[in-house]
Amino acid sequence: MIWPFSRFRKSPARLRGTIEAIYGMIVAQAREPLFYRDLAAPDTVDGRFDMLLVQLWLVLRRLDPRSELAQGLFDKFCDDMDDNLRELGTSDMKVPRKMRDFGSAFYGRTKAYDVALAEGGEALAAALSKNIYNGRDLDQARQLAAYVEAADHHFAGLDPATFTSGAWRFPSPAATLVTT
Repeated sequence: MIWPFSRFRKSPARLRGTIEAIYGMIVAQAREPLFYRDLAAPDTVDGRFDMLLVQLWLVLRRLDPRSELAQGLFDKFCDDMDDNLRELGTSDMKVPRKMRDFGSAFYGRTKAYDVALAEGGEALAAALSKNIYNGRDLDQARQLAAYVEAADHHFAGLDPATFTSGAWRFPSPAATLVTT
């Protein structure tokens, strides 16, 4: 399990560049306009947070949770959320509560996504619908589930050295769009 309070330690210097590169790819993928334009993910603070969690989960599920890289990515995520809260004007007194809320959201959603991915496409679409679309837009959730399954399959095919080095890219979500 990734520990939520180790973010007060610095990542090992040898991993900082890799953590920055992989986290940058996670954030860039979460900002992919297609998710918001074509798949109708809410283009709100909450919607973008949820898309970030999906991308982060896809990466973390392929790493040993006890590894320095997994912990470093989670710490980077926590630092990013803390910075974003402060930029949005959240008071210093409220930041710890909000960070606990983020942690609960992270662990709850990743557990739900792990279970749903193991059960198959429709279960994953239902979990994504619940968490990203507030229980609505099942058709868009199905398309997002197709992307998630494709990305998970893509990452499963990478050798561990390539994956942990950050020498990879997320698959294009456009390639998974189902047109009728």
